[in-house]
Amino acid sequence: MTDIVVPSLGESVSEATVAKWFKKVGDAVTQDEPIVELETDKVTLEVNAPVSGALKEITANVDSSVSVGALLGRIEAGAAGTKSAVPAKESKPQPEKAAAPAPAGKSAGPAVNKMLAENPKVSTAAVSASGKDGRLTKGDVMKAVEGDGMGTQPAVGPREERVKMSKLRQVIARRLKESQNTAAILTTFNEIDMTNILALRNEFKDSFEKKHGVRLGFMSFFVKAAVNALKQIPEVNASIEGDEIVYKNYYDIGVAVGTPQGLVVPVIRGCDRKSLAEIESEINEKATKAREGTLSMDELTGGTFTVSNGGVYGSLMSTPIINPPQSGILGMHKTEERPVVVNGQIVIRPRMYVALSYDHRIIDGRESVTFLVKVKEAVEDPRRLLLGL
Repeated sequence: MTDIVVPSLGESVSEATVAKWFKKVGDAVTQDEPIVELETDKVTLEVNAPVSGALKEITANVDSSVSVGALLGRIEAGAAGTKSAVPAKESKPQPEKAAAPAPAGKSAGPAVNKMLAENPKVSTAAVSASGKDGRLTKGDVMKAVEGDGMGTQPAVGPREERVKMSKLRQVIARRLKESQNTAAILTTFNEIDMTNILALRNEFKDSFEKKHGVRLGFMSFFVKAAVNALKQIPEVNASIEGDEIVYKNYYDIGVAVGTPQGLVVPVIRGCDRKSLAEIESEINEKATKAREGTLSMDELTGGTFTVSNGGVYGSLMSTPIINPPQSGILGMHKTEERPVVVNGQIVIRPRMYVALSYDHRIIDGRESVTFLVKVKEAVEDPRRLLLGL
């Protein structure tokens, strides 16, 4: 028998939850074929079969918590197993419901009949037909579904639904609360005039993409601006360990990415040594992997500072929560045209609110405000990044 064990899960991660078995006992397995999926507090990862043969035993069922090195199951090497009727990572398509006919005396097209079939609790006999020649329309059925007082019975589903939180969501919740309970979090704000960086992007975006094969976004500028500010205000790039402050002389920046499973923060390492193109390319690559759930543990650990862009969802202002053990996080937001006074004149300028949430145990108000001013200055005049100002 060959054991299937929990592999190394990466730095600071010692436990996972069994999310899904792709095979059942007795099934044939092929070496390196994914057979079980584990969910950690950071990523979902697949464990492959160490040998070919038949799955003889499952020792860790779905929802079981397992630690590194724990036994998941056993394979009888070389044994003939049963082939699964359904491919391991695919599900059977669900047959489409047959469309119910429209009520007597009322005609309807296929789309309306389908709606009626999908909402069997609607009293079709009482639906008022507003279409030509007494035909039912989708709007008629929709009103009935919503129960708008037309003498119909709306389709009623359960008032509540309970779904177990995923391991990732559980740990996100726990860590965010721990961050609030442990760190003395404050947030300071500023506003950035995006005029120059928008003009720069519009002028060079086509040639940039043609040369580097990646779109020129704002995130790389903000990452570079943050690194520039971190060099001048090293407390923001530091962390607390016991009664010591650990100052980091490297700049591994986490970039928050929203996925269907929850927020993850892949790390772009050595941002002080990378070009804008390299940063943009790596952000794009890691964002794609985050949405696909294929980020490795190494790509999610060891960041010294985080940048989060709530503006992609339309956020105008927020107070981001620190990603421990880091001491600061920069929040970007939506760019919006606003009237401002420039040289005594009211003008319309594209503006963005930015926020720095910081741990007041290590960073004081002077440092936090100065950091955000340095970011503002660098973004408003990108030439400062070239001069290290």
